[in-house]
Formats: sequence, structure tokens, C-alpha cells
Amino acid sequence: MLNTKKQVENFVPFNKQEERDKEIILSCLESYDNIFTRENELAHITVSAWVTNKNRDKILMAYHNIYDSWAWLGGHSDGEKDLLSVAIKEAKEESGIKNVKAVSEDIFSLEVLPVEGHTKKGRYVSSHLHLNVTYLLEADECETLEIKTDENSDVAWLTLKEAVEKSNEKWFRENIYSKLIEKMKSI
Repeated sequence: MLNTKKQVENFVPFNKQEERDKEIILSCLESYDNIFTRENELAHITVSAWVTNKNRDKILMAYHNIYDSWAWLGGHSDGEKDLLSVAIKEAKEESGIKNVKAVSEDIFSLEVLPVEGHTKKGRYVSSHLHLNVTYLLEADECETLEIKTDENSDVAWLTLKEAVEKSNEKWFRENIYSKLIEKMKSI
């Protein structure tokens, strides 16, 4: 498996947002030793799982408590540099699914995401950036779903239209989820 920097270098941007965010992520990978951990309080690597069913007509999403919105699955790399394995682990942990596989080992999308200051587990976390790597995963929509109560309050398979419309975050609806659906349809 290629290291993260090589994977990002090999990533072919889909649009201007990905093109610019790729540059920023590469710059941060070169500039910071602790970019894979939350020790870097300005920016750190996160991983998202865009989980689709076999027919590519539904997306597995969770209602995230911190963001008060339906959102994709994912989390911090927390020092792990095999980002695909992080995506799979987070998809399983946040949804309860047991069987999930990568559609491709290649990065599906890149995003630099602003995170507003918030309180998590009783501790204030200052505003910072998530240097996000997204993988396209596939799972069986008949599998039993489970809520991860410390992070989300619901998990469901949503139609492509619902995956965009149910998000309370306008920027994600317009710039991320719509883009991911468009990219997915082109595969």
C-alpha cells in the first residue's frame, strides 16, 4: 500500500475544490510531523467513509450529535496511517455493520473541512481544520444497523436525494455530498 503522501499525490482532482484542497493537504503533510494526531490542534488528518449499497442508490449515514445533522461516517486517524483501514473501522463502529469493503483502495475524494469550536467529552476543542480523505465503501443494506450512542442518535440507509437533503449543513449539501454522488455515478 502506498503511503498517504503518495496516495494524495496520485489523486486526480474532480473539481477546483479537490484541486485546491489537495495542495493544502500535501503542504500540511510536508510541514507537520504530527498531522496524523490531534496533537496538531490547527489541522489533522481525518477519514470519511462514503458507504453505498451494491446498487449505488443508497448511502449509509448517521445523525451525528455534535453536528446535529445527518452526515457521512468517519473519524480521526489518531496516528494510524493506513487510512483505508480507518475508513472501514469507522464505518463499522458508527453504524454497527459487520461487512464492508472498499470499492477501490484509491482515495475517492479530498476535502479541507473547517470545524467550529465545540465541547467533546467535557473538554473544549478549539476551531480547527480536518484534512479529510474519503474512501468509497460498499455494504449490504440488509445488515442490522446499531446506533453508537456517544456519537450519533440514528443510523440509516438514505436515498441519494435524502443523503443531500437531510443534512443540516448547507455547505456539505452543496459542495460535498452532491459532489460525492456525482462522482459515484461516474464510476
